[in-house]
Amino acid sequence: MLEIKNLQEMVDVRRDIHAHPELAYEENRTAQVICRKLKQWGIPYEAGIGKTGVVATIRAGSADKAIALRADMDALPMQEENRFAHRSQHDGKMHGCGHDGHTTMLLTAAHYLNETRNFDGTVHLIFQPAEEGAAGAKAMLEDGLLERFPCEAIFGMHNWPGLPEGAFGYRSGPLMASSNVFRITVSGKGGHAAAPADCADPVPAIAQIAVALQTIVSRSVRPIDPAVLSITQIHTGSANNVIPDSGWLAGAVRCFSDDVIDVMEKRMRELATQIASSFGCTCEVDFDRRYPPLVNTPDETEFCRQVMESLYGERSADMVRENVQVMPSEDFSFFLRERPGSYVFLGNGEGNHREPDHGLGPCMLHNPSYDFNDNLIPIGASYWIRLTEMYLAAKAG
Repeated sequence: MLEIKNLQEMVDVRRDIHAHPELAYEENRTAQVICRKLKQWGIPYEAGIGKTGVVATIRAGSADKAIALRADMDALPMQEENRFAHRSQHDGKMHGCGHDGHTTMLLTAAHYLNETRNFDGTVHLIFQPAEEGAAGAKAMLEDGLLERFPCEAIFGMHNWPGLPEGAFGYRSGPLMASSNVFRITVSGKGGHAAAPADCADPVPAIAQIAVALQTIVSRSVRPIDPAVLSITQIHTGSANNVIPDSGWLAGAVRCFSDDVIDVMEKRMRELATQIASSFGCTCEVDFDRRYPPLVNTPDETEFCRQVMESLYGERSADMVRENVQVMPSEDFSFFLRERPGSYVFLGNGEGNHREPDHGLGPCMLHNPSYDFNDNLIPIGASYWIRLTEMYLAAKAG
Protein backbone atom coordinates (compact mmCIF):
# COMPACT_ATOMS: atom_id res chain seq x y z
CA MET A 1 0.00 0.00 0.00
CA LEU A 2 1.02 3.59 -0.52
CA GLU A 3 2.10 5.73 2.41
CA ILE A 4 -0.63 8.21 3.33
CA LYS A 5 1.15 10.98 5.21
CA ASN A 6 -2.02 12.75 6.41
CA LEU A 7 -3.81 9.57 7.53
CA GLN A 8 -4.75 10.75 11.02
CA GLU A 9 -6.19 13.94 9.56
CA MET A 10 -8.37 11.87 7.25
CA VAL A 11 -9.49 9.53 10.04
CA ASP A 12 -10.61 12.64 11.91
CA VAL A 13 -12.50 13.83 8.83
CA ARG A 14 -14.25 10.47 8.48
CA ARG A 15 -15.37 10.47 12.11
CA ASP A 16 -16.53 14.07 11.89
CA ILE A 17 -18.70 13.21 8.89
CA HIS A 18 -20.01 10.13 10.71
CA ALA A 19 -21.02 12.26 13.68
CA HIS A 20 -22.94 14.67 11.43
CA PRO A 21 -24.95 12.50 9.01
CA GLU A 22 -27.12 14.14 6.37
CA LEU A 23 -29.88 12.55 4.31
CA ALA A 24 -30.40 12.67 0.54
CA TYR A 25 -29.99 16.15 -0.96
CA GLU A 26 -29.34 17.59 2.50
CA GLU A 27 -25.56 16.99 2.42
CA ASN A 28 -24.71 20.68 2.78
CA ARG A 29 -22.35 20.35 5.76
CA THR A 30 -20.67 17.29 4.24
CA ALA A 31 -20.13 19.16 0.98
CA GLN A 32 -18.68 22.09 2.94
CA VAL A 33 -16.20 19.76 4.68
CA ILE A 34 -15.11 18.43 1.27
CA CYS A 35 -14.85 21.87 -0.32
CA ARG A 36 -12.91 23.25 2.64
CA LYS A 37 -10.29 20.51 2.29
CA LEU A 38 -10.09 20.88 -1.49
CA LYS A 39 -9.62 24.62 -1.16
CA GLN A 40 -6.96 24.12 1.53
CA TRP A 41 -5.05 21.80 -0.81
CA GLY A 42 -5.46 24.05 -3.86
CA ILE A 43 -7.63 21.62 -5.82
CA PRO A 44 -10.22 23.27 -8.11
CA TYR A 45 -13.81 22.12 -7.68
CA GLU A 46 -17.42 22.93 -8.47
CA ALA A 47 -20.23 22.53 -5.94
CA GLY A 48 -24.00 22.34 -6.19
CA ILE A 49 -24.07 19.73 -8.97
CA GLY A 50 -27.16 17.56 -8.70
CA LYS A 51 -28.24 19.87 -5.84
CA THR A 52 -25.50 19.11 -3.29
CA GLY A 53 -22.82 17.23 -5.24
CA VAL A 54 -19.18 18.30 -5.56
CA VAL A 55 -16.72 17.54 -8.39
CA ALA A 56 -12.98 18.16 -8.02
CA THR A 57 -10.63 18.10 -11.01
CA ILE A 58 -6.90 17.38 -11.01
CA ARG A 59 -4.85 17.66 -14.20
CA ALA A 60 -1.26 16.66 -14.93
CA GLY A 61 0.76 16.53 -18.12
CA SER A 62 -0.78 17.31 -21.50
CA ALA A 63 -2.85 14.27 -22.49
CA ASP A 64 -6.55 14.64 -23.29
CA LYS A 65 -7.41 11.35 -21.57
CA ALA A 66 -9.77 11.66 -18.59
CA ILE A 67 -11.41 9.37 -16.03
CA ALA A 68 -13.86 9.85 -13.17
CA LEU A 69 -13.89 8.37 -9.66
CA ARG A 70 -17.06 8.46 -7.57
CA ALA A 71 -17.92 8.37 -3.85
CA ASP A 72 -21.35 8.81 -2.25
CA MET A 73 -22.01 11.19 0.68
CA ASP A 74 -25.50 10.61 2.10
CA ALA A 75 -26.61 8.86 5.29
CA LEU A 76 -29.64 6.74 6.17
CA PRO A 77 -32.85 7.65 8.05
CA MET A 78 -32.17 5.25 10.93
CA GLN A 79 -31.24 5.47 14.61
CA GLU A 80 -27.65 4.63 15.54
CA GLU A 81 -27.15 2.30 18.51
CA ASN A 82 -23.40 2.82 18.85
CA ARG A 83 -22.31 4.86 21.85
CA PHE A 84 -18.68 5.67 21.00
CA ALA A 85 -17.45 9.25 20.72
CA HIS A 86 -18.10 9.71 16.98
CA ARG A 87 -21.67 8.32 17.01
CA SER A 88 -24.34 10.29 15.21
CA GLN A 89 -25.30 13.55 16.86
CA HIS A 90 -28.64 13.61 15.04
CA ASP A 91 -31.43 11.28 16.11
CA GLY A 92 -32.94 9.30 13.26
CA LYS A 93 -29.94 9.80 10.98
CA MET A 94 -26.90 7.52 10.68
CA HIS A 95 -24.03 6.69 8.37
CA GLY A 96 -25.08 3.06 8.38
CA CYS A 97 -23.69 2.22 4.93
CA GLY A 98 -20.17 3.66 5.09
CA HIS A 99 -20.60 6.63 2.78
CA ASP A 100 -18.59 8.64 5.31
CA GLY A 101 -15.70 6.27 4.60
CA HIS A 102 -16.22 6.36 0.83
CA THR A 103 -16.07 10.15 0.86
CA THR A 104 -12.92 10.11 3.00
CA MET A 105 -11.09 7.54 0.85
CA LEU A 106 -11.69 9.60 -2.28
CA LEU A 107 -10.74 12.83 -0.50
CA THR A 108 -7.53 11.17 0.72
CA ALA A 109 -6.73 10.11 -2.85
CA ALA A 110 -7.38 13.67 -4.07
CA HIS A 111 -4.75 15.04 -1.68
CA TYR A 112 -2.14 12.46 -2.74
CA LEU A 113 -2.81 12.82 -6.49
CA ASN A 114 -2.62 16.61 -6.23
CA GLU A 115 0.70 16.42 -4.39
CA THR A 116 2.38 13.85 -6.66
CA ARG A 117 0.72 14.28 -10.08
CA ASN A 118 2.34 11.08 -11.34
CA PHE A 119 -0.02 10.73 -14.30
CA ASP A 120 -0.75 12.29 -17.67
CA GLY A 121 -4.32 13.45 -18.14
CA THR A 122 -7.32 14.45 -16.03
CA VAL A 123 -9.08 12.83 -13.12
CA HIS A 124 -12.50 14.04 -11.95
CA LEU A 125 -13.43 13.15 -8.37
CA ILE A 126 -17.21 12.97 -7.95
CA PHE A 127 -18.72 13.36 -4.49
CA GLN A 128 -22.32 12.32 -5.12
CA PRO A 129 -25.45 13.01 -3.04
CA ALA A 130 -28.52 10.88 -2.50
CA GLU A 131 -27.47 7.35 -3.36
CA GLU A 132 -29.85 5.87 -0.78
CA GLY A 133 -33.00 5.59 -2.87
CA ALA A 134 -33.11 9.13 -4.26
CA ALA A 135 -31.06 8.63 -7.45
CA GLY A 136 -28.38 11.25 -6.87
CA ALA A 137 -26.36 9.84 -9.76
CA LYS A 138 -29.26 10.50 -12.11
CA ALA A 139 -29.64 14.02 -10.71
CA MET A 140 -25.97 14.76 -11.39
CA LEU A 141 -26.27 13.40 -14.93
CA GLU A 142 -29.35 15.55 -15.54
CA ASP A 143 -27.32 18.52 -14.29
CA GLY A 144 -24.83 17.97 -17.12
CA LEU A 145 -22.16 16.07 -15.18
CA LEU A 146 -20.59 14.28 -18.14
CA GLU A 147 -20.83 17.30 -20.43
CA ARG A 148 -19.15 19.54 -17.85
CA PHE A 149 -16.64 16.93 -16.75
CA PRO A 150 -16.08 14.64 -19.75
CA CYS A 151 -14.42 11.29 -19.14
CA GLU A 152 -13.67 8.06 -20.97
CA ALA A 153 -14.51 5.75 -18.07
CA ILE A 154 -15.93 5.94 -14.55
CA PHE A 155 -15.16 3.87 -11.47
CA GLY A 156 -16.82 3.31 -8.08
CA MET A 157 -16.21 1.40 -4.85
CA HIS A 158 -18.23 0.29 -1.80
CA ASN A 159 -17.12 -1.20 1.49
CA TRP A 160 -18.53 -4.67 2.11
CA PRO A 161 -18.88 -6.26 5.57
CA GLY A 162 -18.21 -9.99 5.57
CA LEU A 163 -15.37 -9.72 3.07
CA PRO A 164 -12.05 -9.89 4.95
CA GLU A 165 -10.66 -6.51 5.93
CA GLY A 166 -8.97 -4.96 2.89
CA ALA A 167 -9.91 -7.73 0.44
CA PHE A 168 -11.35 -6.69 -2.92
CA GLY A 169 -14.35 -8.25 -4.64
CA TYR A 170 -15.10 -7.73 -8.32
CA ARG A 171 -17.13 -9.10 -11.21
CA SER A 172 -17.41 -8.45 -14.92
CA GLY A 173 -21.02 -8.07 -16.00
CA PRO A 174 -23.96 -7.85 -13.56
CA LEU A 175 -22.67 -7.11 -10.05
CA MET A 176 -25.69 -5.61 -8.27
CA ALA A 177 -29.41 -5.97 -8.88
CA SER A 178 -31.99 -3.52 -10.13
CA SER A 179 -34.27 -1.84 -7.60
CA ASN A 180 -37.99 -1.95 -8.37
CA VAL A 181 -41.02 -1.45 -6.13
CA PHE A 182 -44.67 -2.24 -6.74
CA ARG A 183 -48.09 -1.55 -5.30
CA ILE A 184 -51.23 -3.41 -6.37
CA THR A 185 -54.54 -1.82 -5.39
CA VAL A 186 -57.65 -4.02 -5.55
CA SER A 187 -61.08 -2.34 -5.61
CA GLY A 188 -64.40 -4.12 -5.02
CA LYS A 189 -67.67 -3.44 -3.25
CA GLY A 190 -67.78 -3.33 0.52
CA GLY A 191 -70.57 -4.16 2.91
CA HIS A 192 -71.56 -6.06 6.05
CA ALA A 193 -69.32 -8.98 7.00
CA ALA A 194 -72.47 -11.05 7.52
CA ALA A 195 -73.56 -10.53 3.90
CA PRO A 196 -70.56 -11.31 1.68
CA ALA A 197 -72.84 -12.40 -1.19
CA ASP A 198 -73.90 -8.77 -1.55
CA CYS A 199 -70.29 -7.62 -1.87
CA ALA A 200 -67.28 -7.94 -4.17
CA ASP A 201 -64.77 -8.72 -1.45
CA PRO A 202 -61.22 -7.48 -2.27
CA VAL A 203 -59.63 -9.35 0.67
CA PRO A 204 -59.61 -12.89 -0.79
CA ALA A 205 -58.54 -11.41 -4.12
CA ILE A 206 -55.56 -9.77 -2.46
CA ALA A 207 -54.73 -13.02 -0.65
CA GLN A 208 -54.81 -15.00 -3.91
CA ILE A 209 -52.72 -12.39 -5.71
CA ALA A 210 -50.12 -12.57 -2.93
CA VAL A 211 -49.88 -16.36 -3.34
CA ALA A 212 -49.80 -16.22 -7.14
CA LEU A 213 -47.00 -13.64 -7.25
CA GLN A 214 -44.74 -16.14 -5.49
CA THR A 215 -44.91 -18.41 -8.57
CA ILE A 216 -43.41 -15.83 -10.94
CA VAL A 217 -39.76 -16.43 -10.04
CA SER A 218 -40.15 -20.23 -10.01
CA ARG A 219 -42.37 -20.54 -13.12
CA SER A 220 -41.86 -17.51 -15.37
CA VAL A 221 -38.17 -16.67 -14.86
CA ARG A 222 -35.43 -18.98 -16.14
CA PRO A 223 -33.67 -20.86 -13.30
CA ILE A 224 -30.31 -19.44 -14.44
CA ASP A 225 -31.56 -15.85 -13.97
CA PRO A 226 -31.45 -14.82 -10.28
CA ALA A 227 -34.51 -12.86 -9.16
CA VAL A 228 -36.33 -11.94 -5.96
CA LEU A 229 -39.95 -10.86 -5.46
CA SER A 230 -40.84 -9.92 -1.89
CA ILE A 231 -44.28 -8.82 -0.66
CA THR A 232 -43.61 -6.56 2.30
CA GLN A 233 -46.98 -4.92 2.98
CA ILE A 234 -50.68 -5.85 2.88
CA HIS A 235 -53.25 -3.28 3.99
CA THR A 236 -57.03 -3.54 3.99
CA GLY A 237 -60.06 -3.06 6.19
CA SER A 238 -60.85 -1.06 9.31
CA ALA A 239 -63.30 -3.17 11.36
CA ASN A 240 -64.02 -6.84 12.10
CA ASN A 241 -67.58 -6.68 10.81
CA VAL A 242 -67.00 -4.62 7.66
CA ILE A 243 -65.94 -5.93 4.25
CA PRO A 244 -63.80 -3.11 2.81
CA ASP A 245 -64.20 -1.50 -0.58
CA SER A 246 -60.48 -1.84 -1.37
CA GLY A 247 -57.03 -2.80 -0.18
CA TRP A 248 -53.51 -3.07 -1.43
CA LEU A 249 -50.28 -5.03 -1.27
CA ALA A 250 -46.78 -3.81 -2.00
CA GLY A 251 -43.20 -4.99 -2.16
CA ALA A 252 -39.94 -5.12 -4.07
CA VAL A 253 -38.44 -6.87 -7.09
CA ARG A 254 -34.70 -7.43 -7.63
CA CYS A 255 -32.95 -8.97 -10.64
CA PHE A 256 -29.89 -8.51 -12.85
CA SER A 257 -31.23 -7.70 -16.32
CA ASP A 258 -33.88 -5.54 -17.97
CA ASP A 259 -35.25 -8.62 -19.78
CA VAL A 260 -36.06 -10.31 -16.45
CA ILE A 261 -37.65 -7.11 -15.14
CA ASP A 262 -39.86 -7.02 -18.24
CA VAL A 263 -40.98 -10.61 -17.67
CA MET A 264 -41.72 -10.07 -13.98
CA GLU A 265 -43.68 -6.86 -14.50
CA LYS A 266 -45.71 -8.43 -17.33
CA ARG A 267 -46.62 -11.50 -15.27
CA MET A 268 -47.48 -9.41 -12.20
CA ARG A 269 -49.91 -7.33 -14.21
CA GLU A 270 -51.48 -10.38 -15.84
CA LEU A 271 -51.93 -12.36 -12.63
CA ALA A 272 -53.20 -9.44 -10.57
CA THR A 273 -55.71 -8.30 -13.20
CA GLN A 274 -57.10 -11.76 -13.90
CA ILE A 275 -57.35 -12.81 -10.25
CA ALA A 276 -59.04 -9.56 -9.25
CA SER A 277 -61.51 -9.98 -12.11
CA SER A 278 -62.34 -13.53 -11.04
CA PHE A 279 -63.48 -12.12 -7.68
CA GLY A 280 -65.58 -9.39 -9.29
CA CYS A 281 -62.98 -6.73 -8.51
CA THR A 282 -60.70 -4.44 -10.46
CA CYS A 283 -57.06 -3.69 -9.80
CA GLU A 284 -54.37 -1.13 -10.53
CA VAL A 285 -50.72 -2.16 -10.70
CA ASP A 286 -48.08 0.49 -10.06
CA PHE A 287 -44.59 -0.82 -10.94
CA ASP A 288 -41.77 1.66 -10.36
CA ARG A 289 -38.34 0.94 -11.88
CA ARG A 290 -36.02 2.91 -9.60
CA TYR A 291 -32.43 1.77 -10.22
CA PRO A 292 -31.34 -0.36 -13.19
CA PRO A 293 -28.99 -3.32 -12.71
CA LEU A 294 -25.35 -2.40 -12.16
CA VAL A 295 -23.41 -4.00 -15.02
CA ASN A 296 -19.62 -3.66 -15.14
CA THR A 297 -17.95 -3.52 -18.55
CA PRO A 298 -15.39 -6.27 -19.27
CA ASP A 299 -12.30 -4.26 -20.22
CA GLU A 300 -12.59 -1.83 -17.33
CA THR A 301 -13.21 -4.67 -14.86
CA GLU A 302 -10.12 -6.51 -16.07
CA PHE A 303 -8.18 -3.29 -15.62
CA CYS A 304 -9.47 -2.97 -12.04
CA ARG A 305 -8.33 -6.52 -11.34
CA GLN A 306 -4.84 -5.56 -12.47
CA VAL A 307 -4.90 -2.53 -10.18
CA MET A 308 -5.94 -4.67 -7.20
CA GLU A 309 -3.23 -7.24 -7.90
CA SER A 310 -0.64 -4.50 -8.23
CA LEU A 311 -1.50 -3.48 -4.66
CA TYR A 312 -1.33 -6.96 -3.14
CA GLY A 313 1.23 -8.76 -5.31
CA GLU A 314 1.82 -12.27 -3.95
CA ARG A 315 -1.16 -11.93 -1.58
CA SER A 316 -3.60 -11.40 -4.46
CA ALA A 317 -4.90 -14.97 -4.35
CA ASP A 318 -6.32 -14.26 -0.89
CA MET A 319 -7.11 -10.56 -1.20
CA VAL A 320 -8.59 -10.26 -4.72
CA ARG A 321 -11.81 -12.23 -5.18
CA GLU A 322 -13.64 -12.77 -8.46
CA ASN A 323 -17.35 -13.23 -9.26
CA VAL A 324 -18.80 -11.47 -6.24
CA GLN A 325 -22.49 -10.74 -6.90
CA VAL A 326 -25.15 -9.34 -4.56
CA MET A 327 -28.87 -8.46 -4.63
CA PRO A 328 -28.73 -4.90 -3.21
CA SER A 329 -28.87 -2.08 -5.76
CA GLU A 330 -26.74 0.99 -6.47
CA ASP A 331 -27.42 4.12 -8.49
CA PHE A 332 -23.87 3.98 -9.87
CA SER A 333 -25.71 1.89 -12.47
CA PHE A 334 -26.93 5.14 -14.08
CA PHE A 335 -23.31 6.18 -14.69
CA LEU A 336 -22.49 2.81 -16.26
CA ARG A 337 -25.30 3.31 -18.76
CA GLU A 338 -23.50 6.42 -20.00
CA ARG A 339 -19.84 5.41 -19.78
CA PRO A 340 -17.82 2.19 -19.51
CA GLY A 341 -16.50 1.47 -16.04
CA SER A 342 -16.44 -0.86 -13.08
CA TYR A 343 -17.66 -0.92 -9.49
CA VAL A 344 -15.86 -2.99 -6.87
CA PHE A 345 -16.18 -4.00 -3.22
CA LEU A 346 -13.63 -3.48 -0.44
CA GLY A 347 -13.91 -5.77 2.58
CA ASN A 348 -14.93 -4.01 5.81
CA GLY A 349 -14.19 -7.10 7.93
CA GLU A 350 -16.41 -8.75 10.55
CA GLY A 351 -16.72 -5.78 12.92
CA ASN A 352 -13.72 -6.36 15.19
CA HIS A 353 -12.47 -2.87 14.31
CA ARG A 354 -15.31 -1.18 16.20
CA GLU A 355 -14.39 0.76 19.29
CA PRO A 356 -15.82 -0.04 22.75
CA ASP A 357 -19.43 1.00 23.33
CA HIS A 358 -20.56 -0.07 19.89
CA GLY A 359 -24.08 -1.44 19.49
CA LEU A 360 -24.93 -5.06 20.17
CA GLY A 361 -25.86 -5.90 16.57
CA PRO A 362 -23.57 -7.09 13.77
CA CYS A 363 -21.44 -4.69 11.77
CA MET A 364 -23.53 -5.11 8.62
CA LEU A 365 -24.69 -2.46 6.17
CA HIS A 366 -27.90 -0.69 7.21
CA ASN A 367 -27.53 -2.06 10.75
CA PRO A 368 -27.71 0.36 13.72
CA SER A 369 -24.44 -1.10 15.08
CA TYR A 370 -22.44 -0.59 11.87
CA ASP A 371 -19.29 1.51 11.66
CA PHE A 372 -16.87 2.00 8.77
CA ASN A 373 -13.43 0.47 9.26
CA ASP A 374 -10.85 3.28 9.32
CA ASN A 375 -8.14 0.77 8.39
CA LEU A 376 -9.61 0.87 4.88
CA ILE A 377 -8.82 4.54 4.32
CA PRO A 378 -5.23 3.99 3.13
CA ILE A 379 -6.25 0.84 1.20
CA GLY A 380 -9.14 2.48 -0.63
CA ALA A 381 -7.12 5.62 -1.28
CA SER A 382 -4.22 3.52 -2.62
CA TYR A 383 -6.65 1.79 -5.01
CA TRP A 384 -7.92 5.12 -6.34
CA ILE A 385 -4.38 6.49 -6.67
CA ARG A 386 -2.95 3.42 -8.40
CA LEU A 387 -6.00 3.19 -10.69
CA THR A 388 -5.51 6.80 -11.77
CA GLU A 389 -1.76 6.42 -12.28
CA MET A 390 -2.13 3.19 -14.28
CA TYR A 391 -5.05 4.39 -16.42
CA LEU A 392 -3.45 7.79 -17.08
CA ALA A 393 0.06 6.44 -17.32
CA ALA A 394 2.65 9.20 -17.51
CA LYS A 395 4.62 9.35 -20.73
CA ALA A 396 8.21 8.11 -20.54
CA GLY A 397 10.68 10.95 -20.20
